Amino acid sequence: MTGPYDALRLRNQLCFPLYLCSKEIIRRYQPLLDDLDLSYTQYVVMMYYWEMGSSTAGQLSSALLLDPSTLTPILRKLENKGYLKRSRNPEDARSIRLSLTDRGLALRDRALAVPAKMAGCLGLEEEEALQLGTLLGKILTNVEKEL
Repeated sequence: MTGPYDALRLRNQLCFPLYLCSKEIIRRYQPLLDDLDLSYTQYVVMMYYWEMGSSTAGQLSSALLLDPSTLTPILRKLENKGYLKRSRNPEDARSIRLSLTDRGLALRDRALAVPAKMAGCLGLEEEEALQLGTLLGKILTNVEKEL
């Protein structure tokens, strides 16, 4: 049965399966991240710092597309756990720079198994995962242009 409201059917929406996949993937991450004492968002922040080493909160906010108000409590928790430290930005004394501590860097070794375990539960061949990553990257690029 088709009609004027067909565009509103869940099965015709791209956003709904994306939402469900995101929710379920994050749910599957949690037991692995519990062993690291990290929430999913804390894990994403730590992956950023494992890659970048240090940055300002503004740079992190831009890279992760998260509001600074969302990041503040996450950064505070990671700092309290001893994974990140704050220092004055040598390029701008008004700005705070966050960087990994030795403990935060050591956590990276413990996190190494997480991506492989997650890849195993998704049921995608390597080529399919690469294609999906490319398509999702394209969507994000297009959406960011609209912001």
